[in-house]
Order: sequence, then structure tokens, then C-alpha cells
Amino acid sequence: MTNININVIRKSYPAIGEAGQHLAIENLKFDVQQGEFVCLVGPSGCGKTTLLNIIADLDNSYEGEIILQSTQALYPKIGYVFQNPRLLPWRTVRENIELVLEQHNQTAMLDELLAMMQLTQIQNYYPERLSLGMSRRVAIVRAFAVNPDLLLMDEPFVSIDAPTARQVRTLLLELWQNRPHSVLFVTHDLREAIALADRLIFLSSPPMQVVSEITVPLARTERTERQIEEFRQQLLDDYPTIQKLL
Repeated sequence: MTNININVIRKSYPAIGEAGQHLAIENLKFDVQQGEFVCLVGPSGCGKTTLLNIIADLDNSYEGEIILQSTQALYPKIGYVFQNPRLLPWRTVRENIELVLEQHNQTAMLDELLAMMQLTQIQNYYPERLSLGMSRRVAIVRAFAVNPDLLLMDEPFVSIDAPTARQVRTLLLELWQNRPHSVLFVTHDLREAIALADRLIFLSSPPMQVVSEITVPLARTERTERQIEEFRQQLLDDYPTIQKLL
């Protein structure tokens, strides 16, 4: 498991269709503790994906520092679930996942992950036969298969219907609780964030900064739809500015 210290002083890029730079992130700083599930909540376009790419070292054109401190590895492994599942169409479900495995003798581990995500029966399907919900489950298994110290998830349930999203969230939590590690989960859905997170970090419109950090006091067994909605309403009443960040 991994502690993460995030300090992005400045991140900008050329503005589209005009001169100058677009300031995406400025003076953004927060930490994630070992094994913590943290949801980043903010409006669309505020820079959440940019931040994940910085943490994943896919974008290093910024001022600041990202420190990953693992208790078990010198170089912590990062799993990344993108908004788009990004499955190779010429490979089966199982073959798409096997691509990220370091060893070819991890059959038992892969079988377990497929079973936990209810994908065993379709493991030999090609992506064209999968629903969007199934494709997202495959992408989650692929990220877990690298045995990550840190898992980054960028709105993985966007554009799928509510019942399917609830089912996949439940499967994700079961998978995470069986294989605990630090998680940064991006969403602009407050109900989803409350259902999943130990802690919520609310982010502003660009230049993105931390507006507030709130611990979710509900036990995992108490996160019924009613409890989630009651806590959501309490947050909106106590922190009226949050509504503008969704």
C-alpha cells in the first residue's frame, strides 16, 4: 500500500483558439493515506483527468511534486482505469487482461479476478460483443491485475445506466476490500462518491484547487440509498458552495 503526497504548484497548457496559456491547476495540495479510498469531486472540465495523468507520470510538464511512498516496493505500481475502457478489439477479454501481467503463470489470480467481477462466462468474447458495463468491468480487472499499490479511476462508470453502475460499484468495493490498496477515484456524482469513499476532496473550477476535504462517517454496511441521500443533503446544507462544484 502507498502514501501519496500531491503538490501541484502550477499546470498550464496552450489555450485552444487563442493566444496565451490556460491555467488548469494552481497550488493544489493533498495527501492520500495507505489503503484509503478517496473520491475527487469537481465539475466537468475542472482538470481532474489532468491531475490523474500527472500522478500516473503520463504528464510531467508541471511545477510541483508527486511523492509515492510504498511500504513494500521501491517503485510503486499504478493501475489506471480510464474513462474509455480502451480494450484492444482483436483480443478477447482474457487476452486484454493478460497483456498487463508480468508473468504468464498467473492463471489462478486472473481466474479469481474474473470470477469476482462476474466475467468468467464471457472471458473469451471479443470487445465488440460486450456492453459498456461489461467493458468497464474488464478495464477494472485489468487495472487490478497488475497488483497496484495505487489505483487511479477516472469516472469509470460514466455513461452507463444507474442499475448497472450500482452493480459495478458493488463489485468494485468487493474487489478492493479483498485486495486493499490506495484509490483515487474521480467523479462529479456526489452520490457515487459517498457510496464509495472514505474521504471526499472537493475541487474548484480552473485553476483547480482543493475547496474542502470531508470524511464520510458512514460505515460500509450503512451505505444504503437512504443513508447516502441523507448524508448528501446534509453536505449540501452544511456546505452550500459544494452544489456549484457538481
